[in-house]
Amino acid sequence: MLRRVLTVAAVIITALLLQSTIFAQIKLLGVRPELLYLVTIVIAILEGPQEGAVVGFAGGMMQDFLLNQPKGITALTLTLLGYAVGMARQYIVSPSPLLPTFLVAAGTAAGIAFYEVVSFLLGQLDQPLSYSVKVIVLTALYNAVLTPIFYPLLRRLFEGSRPQRVVRF
Repeated sequence: MLRRVLTVAAVIITALLLQSTIFAQIKLLGVRPELLYLVTIVIAILEGPQEGAVVGFAGGMMQDFLLNQPKGITALTLTLLGYAVGMARQYIVSPSPLLPTFLVAAGTAAGIAFYEVVSFLLGQLDQPLSYSVKVIVLTALYNAVLTPIFYPLLRRLFEGSRPQRVVRF
């Protein structure tokens, strides 16, 4: 159990550090990737809705406090996103190698759209709709491109942190 918690914490902290340092400098048409969205979606695919929601909440709160954003919007978004993708996992009949990439792209787009709507409703958004659509599409593409790199790493980490079953005769 402790190994699992440490793995989740290490993944979230690493994603935040990468996003705020290296990927903050690398932009695609003025948009940077959202690694916490990618991590939350991949963990929800691998582990299910409960783990996806917990990772989304923890990562969202960390990002809100680290980047001095309005507190709770990212946490709410990532919690709902992790839960929704984890619930959708049970309806996947035949997994394809492209499925994680598609789910990350669609989940990122939906998550950022939700974040933009909530920010607008709370009076935190002061950009035109065309810019928001550009951010949604480009961030989803950016995360989709990064998925084949991060998915195998996260899958290996989380398979190694699962508790081992002991069978006694």
